[in-house]
Amino acid sequence: MKSKKLGVIGMTMTKRLIMFSLVSVFCAVSLISMVQSAAAAPLVLKFAGQNPPEHFATTSMNDIAKEVAQKTNNRVQIKVFPANQLGDYSLVYEELIRGTVEMAMISFPSQFDNRMDLIYVQGYTSSYEQVAKVYDPNGWFFKKMDEFNSNLGVKLLGMYLEGMVGIGTVKPMRDPLNPKVDKGVLLRIPNMDVFKTALEGAKFRTISIPFADVYQAMQTGVCDGDTGYSIVAAYTTFGDVIKHWYNFNKNTECLGVMVSDKVWKKLSPEDRKVLQQAVNKQAALSITNAKANDQKYLELMKKKGVQVHMYTPKELKPMMDAFAATWSQLNQSKGKDLMDEFKKEMKKISDEIAK
Repeated sequence: MKSKKLGVIGMTMTKRLIMFSLVSVFCAVSLISMVQSAAAAPLVLKFAGQNPPEHFATTSMNDIAKEVAQKTNNRVQIKVFPANQLGDYSLVYEELIRGTVEMAMISFPSQFDNRMDLIYVQGYTSSYEQVAKVYDPNGWFFKKMDEFNSNLGVKLLGMYLEGMVGIGTVKPMRDPLNPKVDKGVLLRIPNMDVFKTALEGAKFRTISIPFADVYQAMQTGVCDGDTGYSIVAAYTTFGDVIKHWYNFNKNTECLGVMVSDKVWKKLSPEDRKVLQQAVNKQAALSITNAKANDQKYLELMKKKGVQVHMYTPKELKPMMDAFAATWSQLNQSKGKDLMDEFKKEMKKISDEIAK
């Protein structure tokens, strides 16, 4: 009787062992499947932009997305959101810091670090050739801008040129190339010291007006002109009100191609390389595109009846020198060491081009 009970117990234990083994195998298979499924799931990155869908910057964003998807075999997929769909550039930048928006091609938001206003300093570049050298990813300027962003948890992948910046007015200027003469116009400028110090140093009278109100302000005589935007933006926004365009090429409209540092760290070295190369290609192409688009829209301005005033680098030099003479006034807001470095590096590039 006792041996019979032992036999039953043995059979029960055997069944339990079999069941346990089956459950273990099932769990192991499920776990492997889950791991494989997780490994196969693509990393989807939201890419925020501020330009309309048809804008050439948005086209570049789409081209970056296509190249990355192709070269990572869809391990990394980028979804483009143009036209401020994810918020304006300040809000998007906050989301980049948090990692809730993964990528962006936006203006540099200096309210997070006013040293990023370095991008808007007047007079350090007046040609597309110079822009290519200044914004080179291996150059001093790019590395500084990357440093400012990295301190905030955002990696700068590329600097994308939208175009050169001049001045549009509703009436002619007085002696526009003479930095010692009052220009006879009240010029609206962005609310930034980099604009105010430089332009007032070249005898412009300035006023700060919210961008949304500038068109009406020029219509009603509150101001006589505007600066701070690319040739393309000036034509599309103010082409119906301005009568003169002064092609000073005194600064650039430049976007930063950025990725949240939290997201960058998730990418494998191989995928980081693919993303960086895709951005590098479009950033370099942007200079060629900007030159072509600037010329196209200057011609459109002429057809619309805007009087376009063109100048050579030699003709612009007195104005550029006058702007550069005001750079030391930025020591307090940007830091003397930074501005000293900036002057030294910009002079080095100017000297290289002059050779």
